[in-house]
Amino acid sequence: MADQFFWYELMTDDADAAIDFYSDVVGWTAADHPNSTTPGGMRYTVLSAGESGIGGVMQLDEAMKNAGVKPMWLGYIHVTDTDDAVRRIKDAGGSIHVPPTDIPNVGRFAMAADPGGAPFYVMTPLPMDGPPPAAPDTPGHVSWRELYSSAGEKASFTFYSGLFGWQTMMEMPMGEMGTYRIFGDGTTQWGGMMDKPEHVPTSRWSFYVTVDSVERAAERAKARGGQVVMGPMEVPDGSWVIQGVDPQGAVFALRSVQR
Repeated sequence: MADQFFWYELMTDDADAAIDFYSDVVGWTAADHPNSTTPGGMRYTVLSAGESGIGGVMQLDEAMKNAGVKPMWLGYIHVTDTDDAVRRIKDAGGSIHVPPTDIPNVGRFAMAADPGGAPFYVMTPLPMDGPPPAAPDTPGHVSWRELYSSAGEKASFTFYSGLFGWQTMMEMPMGEMGTYRIFGDGTTQWGGMMDKPEHVPTSRWSFYVTVDSVERAAERAKARGGQVVMGPMEVPDGSWVIQGVDPQGAVFALRSVQR
């Protein structure tokens, strides 16, 4: 079985403001984790859609900001052995920013970057009780994952497929923009990869969260001080997407079945 993204994390310089923004725009509820702060002792807030935890919010500390870390969304890829995954990531040309680290009562994780520089986490979580996974089009859940890569979509796919067993589901030609490679587990499409466009400053993953209407969500985002930089745009499966920037500068993406 292929490993896949299962948790999403916002690193931001104003956690309270970011929580208010996404609670309004997406409809998430937020609660500080009862017994788990980060290894450095920082507050960690869990975002949920109904009864399902989707991700977390972590405040950037001064050391992170001084190191040049900007507000961003990151994804966690489930692995059975974090230490082994780290060895394989380095062997495949990736880099490690945070070595394997235990989070009490949660699991063991590491922060990495692919050969193009896009950051991501790997994690071996401890077994936890919770509701069954929701359908991808359920509001508040991530339904698509998209990589813009300075290493190129072909090299990036070689990296991720070798590590995590992802498969090419479809290749869509985009003219001068190259190929859009849709990946998944051979049965279900999980996301896409493409060469990094010139207007995107660095390689990155984007995570599309399902909402009731991207048009209405865009208005909520703008009213809260966010920007909409692309869309609403209809995509080949008939759904609608937008990309935006939250008030703290993190890129976000939303998707809906109806505009």
